[in-house]
Amino acid sequence: MINKVGQIMLYVNNQDETVAFWKEKAGFSVISEVNNGQGLRFIEIAPTKESETSIILHNKEFIAKMQPELNLNTPSLMFFSENIDQLYKDFSDKNITVGEMVTMPTGKVFNFADNEGNYFAVMEKK
Repeated sequence: MINKVGQIMLYVNNQDETVAFWKEKAGFSVISEVNNGQGLRFIEIAPTKESETSIILHNKEFIAKMQPELNLNTPSLMFFSENIDQLYKDFSDKNITVGEMVTMPTGKVFNFADNEGNYFAVMEKK
């Protein structure tokens, strides 16, 4: 039986730029980094060190060579925010590409793009 989502794999073109985006603009923390010195490097990031679910940033080119059958597309991720209006303003102030704020039956939602143009969504959840 599966009881929680542990890690989400995100395959990126430039790990260093992507880590900088998530740390400096989105406020995530680096939880761990593994580098075997032979091309395999992955970086675990999360909103906080106590988060139950984290994102693992993998080098897309390296993984494609190791496992050509693997789907390397960006997953659709939905993040939650208790103060979505402030987050929207913060992201806009940091020149993050943000979509229009939309009010859904479940609350406010907007999307944003990371440094590589991958889009993710944020939903208000109090």
